[in-house]
Amino acid sequence: MNSANKTRTIVLIALFTALTIAGTMIKIPLPTGAFIHFGNAVVLLAVLLTGYWQGSLAGGMGFFIFDMLNGFANEAPYFLLESFAVGAAAYLGFMIFKKQPKAVWQIVIIGILAGIAKFIMSVIKATVMSMIAGAQLRPAFFAALATMPATVINIFSTIIIVSLMYFPLRKAMQTIFHNQPNYSKS
Repeated sequence: MNSANKTRTIVLIALFTALTIAGTMIKIPLPTGAFIHFGNAVVLLAVLLTGYWQGSLAGGMGFFIFDMLNGFANEAPYFLLESFAVGAAAYLGFMIFKKQPKAVWQIVIIGILAGIAKFIMSVIKATVMSMIAGAQLRPAFFAALATMPATVINIFSTIIIVSLMYFPLRKAMQTIFHNQPNYSKS
C-alpha cells in the first residue's frame, strides 16, 4: 500500500469514526432508558463503503469514544467488539453479492444479516450483565429479551437509512476516488 492509499485509509477511518460519534449523538430516548440513534447506520455504511476492517474499526472507535464521553465507559470495550461482529455479518452479506450490490433489496438483505448479529450480540450482552448482577440464566435471558425493543427499532431504522444512502454515497466515493490508484469498491 503506497502512502496515498495509507493516507486515504486513515482519513476514511477518521471520517467514519467522527460520523459514528455524531450519529450516536442524534438520539431519541425511550422510556426504558435506552435510546434510538443513527450510529449503527453509519457503521454499516462504513463497512460497505470502506471494507470490513476499516469500517468496523471506525464504528468501534466511534462507539468507544461516544461511550467514554457520555458516561458509558463500562460499555465502551463491548461496543468496540460488537462493531467487528456486526461488521462481519454485514460483510458476509456484501460478499454474497460479490461486493457489488445492484439493488436496494440486496442492501436490505445485508442490513438484515447485520441486524441479526446486532440482536444476538445485544441479547448476549444484556443476559451476561444480568447474570453478573446475580440473576440466573433463564430469568437473565428473558429480562434481556424484554430490553430489545430499542434494539429492534435501531435495526429497522438502520436498514432504512442504509438502503436510502448506500448507492448515492457509493457513487460519490467512486467519483471522488475515480482517478486514484487502487480504489476498491468494497
